[in-house]
Amino acid sequence: MFYRAVRPLLFALDPETAHGLSLGSLDVLARLGAASLVASAAPRMPVRVMGLDFPNPVGLAAGLDKNGRHIAALGALGFGFLEIGAVTPRQQPGNARPRLFRLREAEALINRLGLNNDGVEVLTENIRHSRYRGILGVNIGKNFDTPNESAADDYVACLRKVYPYASFVTANVSSPNTKDLRALQHARRLDALLTALAAERDSLAKEHGRRVPLAVKIAPDLDDLGIEAIADRVAARGIDAVIATNTTVSREGVEHLPASREHGGISGAPLKALATAVVAKLRRALPASVAIIGVGGIASASDAREKLDAGANLVQLYTALVYRGPGLVGEIVRGLAAQRQAR
Repeated sequence: MFYRAVRPLLFALDPETAHGLSLGSLDVLARLGAASLVASAAPRMPVRVMGLDFPNPVGLAAGLDKNGRHIAALGALGFGFLEIGAVTPRQQPGNARPRLFRLREAEALINRLGLNNDGVEVLTENIRHSRYRGILGVNIGKNFDTPNESAADDYVACLRKVYPYASFVTANVSSPNTKDLRALQHARRLDALLTALAAERDSLAKEHGRRVPLAVKIAPDLDDLGIEAIADRVAARGIDAVIATNTTVSREGVEHLPASREHGGISGAPLKALATAVVAKLRRALPASVAIIGVGGIASASDAREKLDAGANLVQLYTALVYRGPGLVGEIVRGLAAQRQAR
């Protein structure tokens, strides 16, 4: 109810400005212990995935809190886990504004942010000072000016920095807004990257006395052969999970909307069916030991159930929070719990 009242005011602002204002407001509410004004408690719905115990299977997708500045506030909304980032070794401003657009009629967003972030040193300091003690994933990438031939160096550098603080780490090879980044999904380059990350993880596990799961986040725009090749490399290199999916460059279903002409990746409702299809294809191609985190177009418990029934072990959301508000988290968890009891 509260969010429904303030949403028109937020939607009167530039999307990126509204994004910052919303997160700042959540921070204030969390500090006052008043998160219940915008989000109700989520019931426990425990699930064990990647060797980790999640209080419920509904997580926050990467991209909303790129620098880990709002971890405690987001953790108070009822999520079973958070994923922050994507972060790169060095600070980078991302693409020029405007770079975030609403497609209101479709409950979608287009973004061409370009992995804007303050760098991995800032992110790790923010994690260290956070009060959040739940499951925290960190999404890592490469700087825009690092050539793909040297990409593994950037990912490994980020892995080293975030390893002591992360519950799991995700290699983002699928943002459409960094030139040539998606080329890292091709079998040979992906194999080299995953080999380097797995080797570094093994070394860090010995150093820190704990093994941090690794995930890779892929695009929804892959063909069947591309999905099968990724599944093969993931299984071969001991990667723990695949996150399916990032945003799509397709405009199918929204071509009639003026904002659809903006360059960038689409998230939200138009992505739902495409992402679910990728989840199903991955589940057929991957061994059961490799987890799948389904993300894309989840705005209800039924949407989340579709991803889980397609083969996902966990789900994530982001764009629906913009349109439905933070109370959506508890609503989805309660709906999933009710569905579980009814089965």
